[in-house]
Parts: sequence; C-alpha cells; structure tokens
Amino acid sequence: MRWPSNERPAGRFATNAEERSTAGGPGSDAFARLYDLDLAEDPGDLDLYLALASRTGGPVLELGAGTGRLAIPIAEAGHSVTAVDRDPAALERARARLATAGTAVARRVSLVEADMTTLRLPNAGDYKFGFIALNSLLLLGQRDRQVAALRVLASHLARGGVAAVDVWIPDAEDLGRFDGRLSLEYARADPLTGRVVTKLSSARHDAASGIVELTVIYDEAAPGEAPARWLRTDRLRLVGADDLVGMAESVGLRVETLAGDHALTPLGVGSERAVLVAVRP
Repeated sequence: MRWPSNERPAGRFATNAEERSTAGGPGSDAFARLYDLDLAEDPGDLDLYLALASRTGGPVLELGAGTGRLAIPIAEAGHSVTAVDRDPAALERARARLATAGTAVARRVSLVEADMTTLRLPNAGDYKFGFIALNSLLLLGQRDRQVAALRVLASHLARGGVAAVDVWIPDAEDLGRFDGRLSLEYARADPLTGRVVTKLSSARHDAASGIVELTVIYDEAAPGEAPARWLRTDRLRLVGADDLVGMAESVGLRVETLAGDHALTPLGVGSERAVLVAVRP
C-alpha cells in the first residue's frame, strides 16, 4: 500500500510512538526501532519546524515526539525543547541519541513520558512554539481525544505563541484501496542489526465514521534464519481541513495559515496534507 509523498500513516503511527498500542509492553523496544526504520526516508518536515522555532524562539514543545527525530535537530539549532511521548521505549532511543549529540544539546532537551491528551507541565503557558507532527493527531482515534491534545498544546503556549499540526488528507483513490487487501510497504535492511525487515500493511476504512483500522506486519530475518514477526493494529481517525480548523479554534487558537504541504503552499485541490499554523491570541 502506497501512502503519498513517502509519508504513509505507517511511518508515523508505527511514529507515532505516542499511541503505539504496545507502548510499554512486550515488543515495545522492537516497535520503537522499527519506527525509526519506517522513517529512513525523510518526510521532509524538519525545515518547517526549524523555521517556526527560529521565528518564535524557545522554549519548544513537541507532543508525540517518538525517538527524537525532530526534537533533537531543533535542540541542535539552539532551542530548548520538551519532547513528550507516552512510550518509554521510544524515549529510551531518544535518550541514546542525545548521548551522542553532545552535552550542550542534551541539556537543551527534556524527555517527558506522558499522554499528550492529559499532559500538564509545571511551566505550562511558557512555550513559544508547540507542534504535533506527521499524522500523530490521527492516531488518537477519537475526535474528543484529538481535541484534548490540541487543548493541551494551546494551554502550554505563551500568549502569542505559535502552534503547528500536520495531518495527511487521503483522496477517494486512497480510501478505495483501504479494503483489507495486504500490500507490501518495503523491504529494507536495518543498519543496526543488518537484518532485512519486510513490512506489509492492510487497512479498512469506515466511511461513516472516518475511521481507518490499519494493521502492519514486520518480518525481520538474517539470511538463512527464520523471521521474527511483529504485528500491530492502530485505529486512525481521519481529519479533514475544515475539521482541523474547527478543532483548533474550539481550543482558543487563531488560525494563521492552512497549507497543503510542509513548504506552506496554500491548501488546494490535490493537496495531500493539511498543515495548520495557529497563534494563541
């Protein structure tokens, strides 16, 4: 199954450490590692968050930070970052990355294990920039939980602080393929283990609810070995552009930009993403 622009939900749902169904349980370490392998192809969103962090200055808050793919480069650019995720295995990988990033960078990053829908940090109201990246909002699975995450994001921003949220918008052709068929996503070598990981996925879309039930199978093996298998299922709630704006406004954010890609090209026909930039008045 192909997702647009190398930004398959699998990349962020297996990336999104925030809602990993096995978070903290058996297989969690493997899924955290496989999440990084999913995102071996750069989604192309880092420059957007670096630009917004440069515009506002720190501190910066990322909800659903996973293994630090974005938080650590933002810290390397000189900003203080709080990276929140509920998966301890993902945060442990972020901690390992920080150990090689240098003392100055490590001091600028705070890793917090918490649920993005209920988070309340002691310095809420101080953040100049906060964001939820690459389909993480979809993985919350229910509208009320999506609103709760946006409310947490807004409540942690300083007055005049900037929020950004990025979600995938499937078209009719994409949704038509969500009929339960099993599709090959990739076969690639894990640079850490040398083993080849084959990834398959199957999705079913309920048009009435906008819910996609997505199952992913990872088979990992060295040549001549029997493969180890990892399986997970996620429930995604798709969000249209109007719904995203409505949810943001309902938690007190003023929408500044609604774009169709990470370069902030205006949203239009054929846009594959909705990238929202908003301000806390």
